[in-house]
Amino acid sequence: QVQLVESGGGLVQAGGSLRLSCAASGRTFRGYAMGWFRQAPGKEREFVAAISWSGGSTYYAGSVKGRFTISRDNAKNTVYLQMNSLKPEDTAVYYCAAGSKGVTGVDTSYAYWGQGTQVTVSS
Repeated sequence: QVQLVESGGGLVQAGGSLRLSCAASGRTFRGYAMGWFRQAPGKEREFVAAISWSGGSTYYAGSVKGRFTISRDNAKNTVYLQMNSLKPEDTAVYYCAAGSKGVTGVDTSYAYWGQGTQVTVSS
């Protein structure tokens, strides 16, 4: 059974930092990309960042580029999202996704999803 579990969310002031983790179990996802998406109340799910299996290729949404960094530790089957210079607009539930054949922001490309972790940025 495949399971993705996000952690690291919380409340932070604008300008602060937070690191999210996503631990995968059930398989290694060797050769597949992983990513992060987010969804704010009343809004559609949006792409945040994605990373290849090797970590050699990354892709970021324009709204987070330069502030967020995605990385992975395949030995732990874990992907991370380091979020710096956080803004109130970053407030959302953040979801981990796995199983994409490519490094993409298209949500339907990912086969597995976590339950999400809440990130709240106060002004």
